[in-house]
Amino acid sequence: MVFFKNTVSKFRLRCPWTLSIICMLIPTLFILFSFSSCKKIEIDENAKLQFSVSEITFDTVFSTVGSITKRLTVYNRNPFAVTVHTRLGGGSNSYYSLNVDGIPGSEVDEVEIAPYDSMFVHVKVTLNPGNQNTPFLVTDSIIFRVGNNVQDVDLLAFGQDANFIMADSWVGNIHYKIVAGAGETTVWTNDKPYVIYGWAAVDSLGKLIIEPGTRVYLHNGSGIWVYRFGNIHVNGTQEQPVLFRGDRLESWYNTDYAQWDRIWINEGTAENVIQHAIITNAYIGIQIEALQEARYNPNIIRHTIIQNTAGSGVLARASKLTMDNCQISNNGVCGLQLEIGDYEFRHVTIANYFSQTVRKNPAVYLSNSYTTSAGTFVGDGNFSFINSIICGSLENELMMKKYPDASLTFTKSFQNCLIRATATDESFSQCLLNQNPAFVNTVQQKFQLTANSPAIDAGIRGLKSYPDLAGNPRDRNPDMGAYEYIP
Repeated sequence: MVFFKNTVSKFRLRCPWTLSIICMLIPTLFILFSFSSCKKIEIDENAKLQFSVSEITFDTVFSTVGSITKRLTVYNRNPFAVTVHTRLGGGSNSYYSLNVDGIPGSEVDEVEIAPYDSMFVHVKVTLNPGNQNTPFLVTDSIIFRVGNNVQDVDLLAFGQDANFIMADSWVGNIHYKIVAGAGETTVWTNDKPYVIYGWAAVDSLGKLIIEPGTRVYLHNGSGIWVYRFGNIHVNGTQEQPVLFRGDRLESWYNTDYAQWDRIWINEGTAENVIQHAIITNAYIGIQIEALQEARYNPNIIRHTIIQNTAGSGVLARASKLTMDNCQISNNGVCGLQLEIGDYEFRHVTIANYFSQTVRKNPAVYLSNSYTTSAGTFVGDGNFSFINSIICGSLENELMMKKYPDASLTFTKSFQNCLIRATATDESFSQCLLNQNPAFVNTVQQKFQLTANSPAIDAGIRGLKSYPDLAGNPRDRNPDMGAYEYIP
């Protein structure tokens, strides 16, 4: 302050009128600086944020099961830093949870975003049971405040109550829960979905019946295990198929092809039936396997789609299996992997255009032997394909391996089939070899036939007439594959 006075005094000596000018300017400058300072504070207090999305939506989330974590990016497009206060509209009672730039909580204070920078907000939802069978809606919002400016991003989740099956016993490394004990018949209805953690096991002499329209969701590594002499009937209909898939329903998981393990059926004496089912996104769709002895009880699969598997769609060993009007598609190993046993396929489309990894195995593999960690097993193999389509993206989609033992049978028959194969023999009758089936769209797995398909009217007549996979009747000149062409 002394320096300022002395300076003014010096100016007064040299230019007496300067002092009055400076005295007039000082209040003006003070006002200008004050106005400039207030203007900056006003901009900060009312600064707007920008968001990567205006609404965060979660697909159906099962009660008590947390969702995936979704990320929201919050942008500061201003040329100055802002301090953001973030909170959930529902506070600590919200079904949602937040993590703001690494800080968890329903309310996070004073996170600074530098000019032209951003911060990340991670959000997930865990729902409590709503005691209702249909999906219920849970909403909230993330509220952001910068000074006096308040903005929000909506949160939306659909919840679903479910019947939870939690494993409670161990055998070896298999964690399971018995859902149908010896001499017991258990019925799964379609009022609520079933969510399985571990293996849902049908014990010897037990029976599991699954009614039309039932939805079965399986957690990572889970499966359904029909133990020796157990029995399963999946009774879907054309209008109400039974669904088996992973329990993560967010769309991101649609391309995860090993969300759960498999449906595993062992040997028995009764008939196992799966009809009108959709089995998707498992490691293996269905595995039919004799644990101790080949009993060759009938296993029947009709009007069923088995798709999007990391391994084989159907793996059968030392068993008996009949399939008709089914689609097996998009499999990381084989569509059909058949090893020892009796097998018959009618009007089945095995189409493998799997592209997530390099596929080296054919759509169909037939053998009268197989090898596991317990050793090599050999036996008779009988394989019949009628009015079916075997195709895919490989040059050869059919591989047959006969064990070199003359005492073992290896019989095969392909009648009126469209097959992509590099070699044939006398077992092929009236087949269309290496022709384009002209599907509607292989990428979208729409394997209906288009008008120029050579498979139209190329099937053998006189078979027992089931409707096709879409529920359409077969005419007198049936088409090859799971779908009858409808103009």
